[in-house]
Amino acid sequence: MPRLLRRYFAQLDKISTLISESRNMGVVRLLAVSKTKPVEDIYTLYKAGQRDFGENYLQEALQKQHALAHLAINWHFIGPIQSNKTRDIANHFQWVHSVDRLKVAQRLNQQRPDYMPPLNICLQVNVDVEDSKSGLLLEDLDAAIKPMLAFKKLRIRGLMAIPTSNQSIENQRRAFRKLRMAKDKANERLGLNMDTLSMGMSNDLEAAIDEGATIVRIGTAIFGSRAS
Repeated sequence: MPRLLRRYFAQLDKISTLISESRNMGVVRLLAVSKTKPVEDIYTLYKAGQRDFGENYLQEALQKQHALAHLAINWHFIGPIQSNKTRDIANHFQWVHSVDRLKVAQRLNQQRPDYMPPLNICLQVNVDVEDSKSGLLLEDLDAAIKPMLAFKKLRIRGLMAIPTSNQSIENQRRAFRKLRMAKDKANERLGLNMDTLSMGMSNDLEAAIDEGATIVRIGTAIFGSRAS
């Protein structure tokens, strides 16, 4: 079996074990982060049953989508969003995990084609208040969501965060817990039904699942080190 598939199935087994051991049991979707990786790797995982792939770089993603247009892939955009990129994102993705301001949501809504289903979005939260990271602050979440509720071509599925790296598992869990609580409170206060927590990567998978992640974004542990 190729090394890529061994790593992939190892991650599926790990996620399954963590779900069974977690007090927050539920469905967890593996999002294979394929940025900088060749279409051959994506095709290999697709044949093994993987359907959700995450990309950070728009032009690279569009090239991959063109090459793999015959496959029923769910494409997730997970990178920073510049205003001049929103049209292509709105036209070519099923999910966007990195909506961090009203202007971006507004443009995605305006540019989503009428014939396509609503675009699934997660609001990115700067859960550890890091200057180097994008994202809404927790205290600004309600005010950000309210005007987005009028955007009929978007479906607000939940929240996404990338906590500070190299933390202890206790600190990782604390950050993810804040995100879960923020989702639950926003659902209650605003009468929403957000069902998604996009949190957890190769180095903090355990803490994320234990705190209720529904999508984990795994790149290095499957594909190996990224190209520079």
